[in-house]
Amino acid sequence: MKLPMIHTALRCAAFGALLMTGWSMAQIGDGPIIREHMDQAQIENGSLDFWQIFDHGELLFAAKFNTYDGQGRPGTTGTGAAREPGSAPAFIRTSAPESNSCAGCHNDPVRGGAGDIVANVFVLAQAADPVQDSVMATFSNERNTLGMHGAGLIEMLSREMTADLHAVRDLAVAQAAETNASVTLSLDTKGVNFGTITAAADGTLDTSAVDGVDADLIIKPFHQKGVVVSLREFSNNAMNHHHGMQSTERFGMARTGTKDFDQDAVEDELTVGDITAISVWQAALGTPGQIIPNDAPRARAILRGERLFKDIGCESCHVSSLTLNDPVFSEPNPYNPEGNLVPAETTAVYTWDMTVLGQGPLPRKNHLGQVEVRAFTDLKRHNLCDDDYSHFCNEQLVQAGVPTEEFLTRKLWDVGSSAPFGHRGDLTTMTEAIHYHGGDARASRDQYFALPQRQRDEIVEFLKSLQILPRDAQSLIVDENGQAKNRNRVVRKNAPVQRDVME
Repeated sequence: MKLPMIHTALRCAAFGALLMTGWSMAQIGDGPIIREHMDQAQIENGSLDFWQIFDHGELLFAAKFNTYDGQGRPGTTGTGAAREPGSAPAFIRTSAPESNSCAGCHNDPVRGGAGDIVANVFVLAQAADPVQDSVMATFSNERNTLGMHGAGLIEMLSREMTADLHAVRDLAVAQAAETNASVTLSLDTKGVNFGTITAAADGTLDTSAVDGVDADLIIKPFHQKGVVVSLREFSNNAMNHHHGMQSTERFGMARTGTKDFDQDAVEDELTVGDITAISVWQAALGTPGQIIPNDAPRARAILRGERLFKDIGCESCHVSSLTLNDPVFSEPNPYNPEGNLVPAETTAVYTWDMTVLGQGPLPRKNHLGQVEVRAFTDLKRHNLCDDDYSHFCNEQLVQAGVPTEEFLTRKLWDVGSSAPFGHRGDLTTMTEAIHYHGGDARASRDQYFALPQRQRDEIVEFLKSLQILPRDAQSLIVDENGQAKNRNRVVRKNAPVQRDVME
């Protein structure tokens, strides 16, 4: 288990060498942070190994882009619409660009993690022309930064769930054609229900009863509203929106007829290979897990809290575990929308087994070769508001057609590492966040506050145990020293203390 530490040291040396690549005595002074870009052809033909791609992705994620890299977008908005060059400032907190690097916001507790409220973004303000300098809810939706750890597992879960939903849709169409009558089927995948779909005999579809997902039945697991399909789409969006860095696959000659779409005098700012690398890096971040301390009373409280969490119905949305049938990640995503690379545009998709390669700790396969992803989400949108509790219904602008009161179920597997809470990051304690759960979560919220204080504290203690783990953690369930913990051997209330031992 020392390999990750050794590898980290070797990669640091390689990282330093990469930074120096291309330098000469004639290139001192100001210049681009990214001196060399990644060639997608080399990724597809196997010339680059996983760690070379991973390291370049981390370099891009951490890079503080400057004007030599192409930072800024004087001739475009954050959504890629043309604007009068120079009519917007180089940096503006609301409409953006507002950040030098991805890690500027995703850094808590480590690179790729969440962000404090100071890093909040103002979604949809990036489309404003002229730029919007107000943070009022009438102009944008304020959002807190989410953590990216475990994102590769989440993307692959969403693909499998999408395939299941599409299979149900296709079956309904086939049965309707065969019987010459309308057929209604339940949209179920991995134990989660997304309503029903009805196919008419002529093949037309009624999606009015589809629930928690778009009518296209594509699970979109990223952004708090669940509107982004893949890490690649997320990266293409964010690079342009937050940094003014345009990718060639979305803004290059083949799609726009120009190499300098944003008119900042820098051509081809991010290659197709660059976007692959940063997508791979995010997908290969470590898997969040659980820290159960050696202190017996706290350990018992965590396990009791976990049982109570389920008993009061929190798992109806925050599903503790979803089964990923195939842990091999493939890039690009076949469900990517226009403007993002898709498999048909490649000579070969890039793949790796997430249980073998990536930043630790890695997930483990069960005896069937599957991975149980303990992310505490159903990857479905829910309404958290009612007449009594409307804190989560402050947004006024509709994003991608999703009702303002609906949000994707938050993944809780890193909640102990990702304070503050709520979509705006304006809630400082977990109890506050639970308090404002109305709508679909009202019943479990009320059951929580009907519990004695001791049991409420145990639920909070359980949630605090769900964290981003150290890279060299020996398991996804560890003690405070990073050593593997056997949950079954934790002391129960009346058990002798000597039974609280490690694996």
